[in-house]
Amino acid sequence: MTENKQNVADVNDIVVRFTGDSGDGMQLAGNIFSTISATVGNSISTFPDYPADIRAPQGSLTGVSGFQVHIGADQVYTPGDKCDVLVAMNAAALKTQYKYAKSNATIIIDTDSFKQTDLEKAQFQSEDYLGEMGIDPDRVVACPLTTMVKDCLKDSGMDNKSIVKCRNMFALGLVCWLFDRDTTIAFNYLKEKFAKKPGIAEANIAVIQAGYDYGHNTHSTAQNVYRIETKEKKVGRYMDITGNKATAYGMIAAAEKAGLKLYLGSYPITPATDVLHELSKHKSLGVTTVQCEDEIAGCASAVGAAFAGALACTSTSGPGICLKSEAMNLAVIMELPLVVLDVQRGGPATGLPTKSEQTDLLQCLFGRNGESPMPVIAATSPVDCFDAAYDACKIALEHMTPVVLMTDAYIANGSAAWKLPKLAEYPAIKPPYVTPDMKGTWTPYQRNAEGSRYWAVPGTEGFTHILGGLEKDNKTGAISTNPENHDLMTKLRQEKIDKIQVPDVEVIGDQDAELLIVGFGGTYGHLHAAMNEMRADGKKVALAHFKYINPLPKNTAEVLKKYKKVVVAEQNMGQFAGWLRMKVDNFAPYQFNEVKGQPFAVADLVASFTEIYNK
Repeated sequence: MTENKQNVADVNDIVVRFTGDSGDGMQLAGNIFSTISATVGNSISTFPDYPADIRAPQGSLTGVSGFQVHIGADQVYTPGDKCDVLVAMNAAALKTQYKYAKSNATIIIDTDSFKQTDLEKAQFQSEDYLGEMGIDPDRVVACPLTTMVKDCLKDSGMDNKSIVKCRNMFALGLVCWLFDRDTTIAFNYLKEKFAKKPGIAEANIAVIQAGYDYGHNTHSTAQNVYRIETKEKKVGRYMDITGNKATAYGMIAAAEKAGLKLYLGSYPITPATDVLHELSKHKSLGVTTVQCEDEIAGCASAVGAAFAGALACTSTSGPGICLKSEAMNLAVIMELPLVVLDVQRGGPATGLPTKSEQTDLLQCLFGRNGESPMPVIAATSPVDCFDAAYDACKIALEHMTPVVLMTDAYIANGSAAWKLPKLAEYPAIKPPYVTPDMKGTWTPYQRNAEGSRYWAVPGTEGFTHILGGLEKDNKTGAISTNPENHDLMTKLRQEKIDKIQVPDVEVIGDQDAELLIVGFGGTYGHLHAAMNEMRADGKKVALAHFKYINPLPKNTAEVLKKYKKVVVAEQNMGQFAGWLRMKVDNFAPYQFNEVKGQPFAVADLVASFTEIYNK
């Protein structure tokens, strides 16, 4: 463990933003720093922000990649609007990312990447880049970072390109010193990550130590060191988990609970691909993954797996939902359990592949032909992705229906400290299987009390049957074009979804609030933080955040009509507000809508909500 002999000042929370070229390893440095913090019990919220370019020219403005992490002694709900520390590995990073720094932020730069050619690529007009941007030099920790990394590893036997790739670890070491982090955790992480390449692990460890020592020895008399001490520690095993990984784990847990094999048919698409990558690692748990030739095949293969008796899933983002819609409709009319994961990104079309929005809601609710009702669940945080995935699988299996699970790029790529759950404490999953006494009398659309048809897994003796995309007779299961039968089957499919029991929406904050904030899905943290700020300012505000979109909680109308003023905030042009107006009579909310591809800024929310509050 690295010891720090300086005066250490306790702070409640800090925000650090690592930025540089896409190849500078900023995501890795940020991930390790957040893992260190989560391991010691801090609350964390992260935001990876990277370009869509496969590889932009080095040093260009469009090629800057960032990773922001908010660390708190108490619960933190967002990655922070602006950072306390900005690491800028080159001139382009400083130029494009300084807008995310607080006015008093500490800026760490690698002076080796601020030469004349670097400044020209970043479109600086002079060599006085700090003055040009209005940055106080006293707030800047300027060091020849690349040179020091080369000196540190000059005897390592590594080539120059490999040595330069270690620069991110020097920056990590410097930040670990600044915030009194235990570098031993980082060392162990690297030893595990590069277990088959111990030389690389040792080189990176040496560079982290060099960065830590540089901060301690060079700035020990001029710079305070800060510590974030967790105030309320809950006993348990924790890990730093991303939303995509939590989603994959939730699917695995549901399959284990239901006693089924898990199948994922998928086609790679940003930002959902990590779910496919993660599940492919778990063949030992009965997981089968198939990387199909396209989105249509991914969903169609999952429909086949559902018919065969597996817990079937398919993953994609908005453009893929468009392509999967025909196969999703097939699952609706065949009444098969299927989980469709939509990790939303910016659209329309290819749009903003690496950015985050909530613009797929109406597509997930209605984007199919005919009357094709489908449950929709929207995860609220990286950690909640586990529970949301589990719930989606449970609903699909117990109600014999396809289910859409919506996340978004922000919570899918973001991470938080996750207390490992105990699967025994999760509710049972009991699909409506046929029973032996039904043999000889069962037909494919025979239903239980909840309206779910009984599931006869192929190979079950005495239950041979055929399903397909043509409408079937309610009693016999034979193809039918009878008008009355089609009307009945349409109503039965809708009633089945309406009967699904979901938890009531909870109102947090002031129960006698003057303003109720309403949101859904991945905006939970930002809306919660905005509510907290307004309440701290003496305003009576509450939050009702929706996870279950279709069917809506039974108490939805009661909650929404209880408050004088209601504002629905969402990262689209008002899709959820429109859905609520459809379902709740005489509901006319205020709206806050942004479609920027970036998470909400809490300061903007507070300003807008305060204006509504004061009307």
